[in-house]
Amino acid sequence: QLQASGGGSVQAGGSLRLSCAASGRSISEYSMGWFRQAPGKEREFVSAVSWSGSTLFADSVKGRFTISRDKAKNTVHLQMNSLKPEDTAVYYCAATKVVFSYLANKEKYYYWGRGTQVTVSS
Repeated sequence: QLQASGGGSVQAGGSLRLSCAASGRSISEYSMGWFRQAPGKEREFVSAVSWSGSTLFADSVKGRFTISRDKAKNTVHLQMNSLKPEDTAVYYCAATKVVFSYLANKEKYYYWGRGTQVTVSS
C-alpha cells in the first residue's frame, strides 16, 4: 500500500515536499513514480526514480523538482521548489518494475497511492 502526503497550499515561488510511504512491501526493488492530475485534465507524469537510483523528470518540472528515495524508511520524496500555479493538481505516487524507458508511462505502474492535493496560488 502506498500513501502520499505533504500536499498543501502555497504561493507561487514556494516549496513543498511530498512523501510516499509504502507499507506491506519493500519498495527497494521497485521504481517509483509521481504523477499529477489537474481538474479536467489527464493524469500526467511528473518524475520517477528507478530501483537503481536513476531519475527522470517531465520537462515542465526539470530544474525545480527533485526526487529521492529513503530505503531505510521505505519512502520516496518529491521536493518541489519554485512552484507555479500550473503545478496545482492532485499528486499520486506509484510503483512499477518496468524498464527505465517506460517510467513516464502511467499504464506501466502496478500500484497507486491515494493522491495529495497541491494548490499553488499566484
